[in-house]
Amino acid sequence: MIVVGGGIGGLGAAYSLTRQGLGVRLLERAPAFGEVGAGIQLAPNCTRILDDYGLLEEAKSLGVVPDSMVMRDAVDGSELTRLDLRDLEQRYGYPYLVIHRSDLHGLLLRACERAGVELITDASVTSYENTDGGARVTVASGGTHEAGVVIAADGLHSVARRLLVDDRPVSSAYVAYRGTVPAELPRVRSVDLGEVAVYIGPSCHFVHYGLRGGELLNQVAVFESPKALAGREDWGTPDELDAAFAGTCDFVRDGLPFMWRDKWWRMFDRDPVMNWVHGRIALLGDSAHPPLQYIAQGAIMAVEDGWVLGEHVTRHRAEDGKPDWDAALAAYEAVRPEHCRRVVTTSRAWGELWHLDGVAREQRNVLLRARDTHDYSFVDWLYGPTALTPDEEPPMFTPIPLATADTGDRLAAVGDGAA
Repeated sequence: MIVVGGGIGGLGAAYSLTRQGLGVRLLERAPAFGEVGAGIQLAPNCTRILDDYGLLEEAKSLGVVPDSMVMRDAVDGSELTRLDLRDLEQRYGYPYLVIHRSDLHGLLLRACERAGVELITDASVTSYENTDGGARVTVASGGTHEAGVVIAADGLHSVARRLLVDDRPVSSAYVAYRGTVPAELPRVRSVDLGEVAVYIGPSCHFVHYGLRGGELLNQVAVFESPKALAGREDWGTPDELDAAFAGTCDFVRDGLPFMWRDKWWRMFDRDPVMNWVHGRIALLGDSAHPPLQYIAQGAIMAVEDGWVLGEHVTRHRAEDGKPDWDAALAAYEAVRPEHCRRVVTTSRAWGELWHLDGVAREQRNVLLRARDTHDYSFVDWLYGPTALTPDEEPPMFTPIPLATADTGDRLAAVGDGAA
């Protein structure tokens, strides 16, 4: 079979399918494998899969297992709510892990190499088509590759997605700046590296946590761009970064000089779609469900996709032992789109909740402060075992409307998915 895309989702799928005894060829458009960005958060629904793959201990050796996740108000710096991540590990059986994105990518790449995945670079896929016995892709050089199945892990701007839906990425008008700070600098010594911390403020938020065993502090600053809202092309520039955080607390503002100011990431997602399979061509990862980043599930969903697909290959085999691809792809499509729809819509709503101002911000803060540290009702649907069938998908939580805040009760939800 063929996997298109050498990111975290593509590598994870290739490894999962190779474990099922399949020959896998992975096509990556870049001249070399690599990953950009900085930190990534891996909740128990992902570390559970890494453990199944035999990769969890290596991931832990490369990352940090934090003690807590803390949410603070970005304006006054006060604590709003927290998760005890050590207790969370006891509840779900697997740790919450933070790791450098390139370290996770490298870990999966090495696993694929050991498993015998055929890794091909400089192979930019320009078109997909079904054949009588499977599917075919054409690359920019004019060459073609054929297999019984093609998995399109080709990202936000997926070529394969056009076979299923005529849509475009949706701009949130938000921008992310990232940066890492070496441990020897005073900025790091003033931070508890056992925390994953997020400061939420009006139209902005700021995240930090330790990486590589505490050698680095990862920082992310996200804000709504006035230039984007005005329809300008030059949006997200450093002057907007500084202006967006001008009203935040000293700790947040003091972190801005450590951001990489020569590159930034514009925040896009896509509207959920429920059809991911076109004949023998199937979407996976961001090609199917690119989310906004607010509940830190983008890469995790892609890893889950590959694991679920591999499990269904095992469950659906013909008498001769070969995969029944039609049945396996149907089972994959029966369960993953609904879960990922929930994540995409919840991510949007959670972002709205983080970025409130005025009375709504005060109501949100009241509700968040009222939450018990060991209340998992808003994450059980997310952090538990990955469903293989629709009946295994856990129910969503019950949202708590902002209007119920009595400036003495706290935690809010917006729509189908805020937590």
